[in-house]
Amino acid sequence: MAASSSAGNVAEFTVSELSNAVKRALEDGFGHVRLRGEISGYRGPHASGHCYFSLKDDKAKIDAVVWRGVWSKLKIRPEEGMEVIATGKISSFPGSSKYQIVIESLEPAGLGALMAQLEERKRKLAAEGLFADARKRPLPHLPRVVGIVTSPTGAVIRDMLAGFRERFPTRVIVWPVRVQGEGSAAEITAAIRGFNALDPLGQIPRPDVLIVARGGGSLEDLWGFNDEAVVRAVADSTIPVISAVGHETDWTLIDLVADARAPTPTKAAEWAVPKYSDLLQETGKLALRLTAAIRRALDALRRDLKSAERGLPRAEDLAALPRQRLDSISHRLDGALGARIQRSHTRFAQVAGRLPNPRLLVAQPRQRIDTASARLGRALASNTQAHHTRHIRVTSRLHTGLLANRLARAADRLDSFERRARECLRKTAAVRRAQLQHAAGRLQPAPIRHRVDRCGERLDAQTTRARRAMAAALDRGRRQLDGHGKLLASLGYQSVLARGFALVRDTTGAMIRSTAATQAGQAIQIEFADGRISADVTGTAGPGRSPSGPAPSAPSSSGEKAPPAARPRATKGQGSLF
Repeated sequence: MAASSSAGNVAEFTVSELSNAVKRALEDGFGHVRLRGEISGYRGPHASGHCYFSLKDDKAKIDAVVWRGVWSKLKIRPEEGMEVIATGKISSFPGSSKYQIVIESLEPAGLGALMAQLEERKRKLAAEGLFADARKRPLPHLPRVVGIVTSPTGAVIRDMLAGFRERFPTRVIVWPVRVQGEGSAAEITAAIRGFNALDPLGQIPRPDVLIVARGGGSLEDLWGFNDEAVVRAVADSTIPVISAVGHETDWTLIDLVADARAPTPTKAAEWAVPKYSDLLQETGKLALRLTAAIRRALDALRRDLKSAERGLPRAEDLAALPRQRLDSISHRLDGALGARIQRSHTRFAQVAGRLPNPRLLVAQPRQRIDTASARLGRALASNTQAHHTRHIRVTSRLHTGLLANRLARAADRLDSFERRARECLRKTAAVRRAQLQHAAGRLQPAPIRHRVDRCGERLDAQTTRARRAMAAALDRGRRQLDGHGKLLASLGYQSVLARGFALVRDTTGAMIRSTAATQAGQAIQIEFADGRISADVTGTAGPGRSPSGPAPSAPSSSGEKAPPAARPRATKGQGSLF
């Protein structure tokens, strides 16, 4: 009876209410957490755009989910076996009563994971041949337009523009991008592909060479230039690309696929255009070589002309040729011309005799035309009869019943689609209504007010503890300061002077520790507990006299009589403190 009565007092929950209560308890109790683990079961994004996998270590495993809106904002893409640090909220899925982490950001767990991912991506792209030397193109010698992909606010662009002004002023087009952080890889990819899409004759001309530049940094800072999309954009570029990312010791995947890799951005500007002074010097050398070559060619032609003049016969030699020789040549020419004309006339007559009669040439085509015209009438009649037969055959199959049947089937299908659409709309509306009601049930001010109250209590407790800690720290500091003051007072020489001792110094301020360090007539200063006086030494210690004996009194520098020196009283165990 006791058991049954106690069970009757326990509140009843439905499965949904209990699952939702557990979900709220997890979300309110943990909030945002950071988990370090290895990605397991990753199969890429789902058809809905969401991504599901697990995080595990050597002892435990937890489900993870990345919503579609967060997936596009992740700094890195998850890969199977990658060790990551995930930041998100702990929640549960009531449909299967499993708790999970809803990831909001993802980052690799340390430098080792980044290097492993980088090496894997490098091997993949190298296997595709993107890093082959055969793909490298030569840089243009004198580009008209230079395109630069970099940040417009950094020192890199200023150094490069200064390099262009010093070497060879040319037109520079800067495509501003972010070179670090989230979204930088997408902007760099868009810039490279945008430069390639420009029209060479358009308002913004197409560059002859591209420079992708950034200053130095860590592996995480340069990670955007290791993105696969950036590497493929450089590989697909029809414009030669110079990579100037980081310092000489830094390297990224874009350095391997680019047509040239400059150690610094300033060096990339030097590689893109030649030096103006070097061009002037080279042009001067070529002009000198051209002038010398022209001079040598003129000299050679002049020598050849003089040689030709010496080899020509003189005019009087030409006049002395025999007249009969010229007449013989003329007679032979006339005979040859006549014989050739006769042979041509004979050949023409032979060819004309072999030509057929023009009437015979026209007779056969005329006969073919007549035969075809006779067959045309019969062919037209036969063709008409064939088309008439096909028309009758097709007409026999054309009944209104066929069209009516097809229209009826189409109407039935349309009605079916309409019913299915209404049913789907009703189910979707019911699901959405249930989701809204569920969300509305969760949106209550009581949990928020409870959390605010708890946070206020924690804040008050922390404030009280802070005040106590501050008071205790001030007390400790005050006691420590007092102890140090007492220690300073006990160890300082002023306390010794207060007991009746005096301190003797020379004019430079150095202490005098014995009478042997003084001379007759030497000016000294004697410091007591209540002030200083000046004195002169009138004598020194004799050979039989103790240096610690009483010193003769000396008048002060002001003319006043110095007080007599007092012999220090011997104290057992107390020696000189100086």
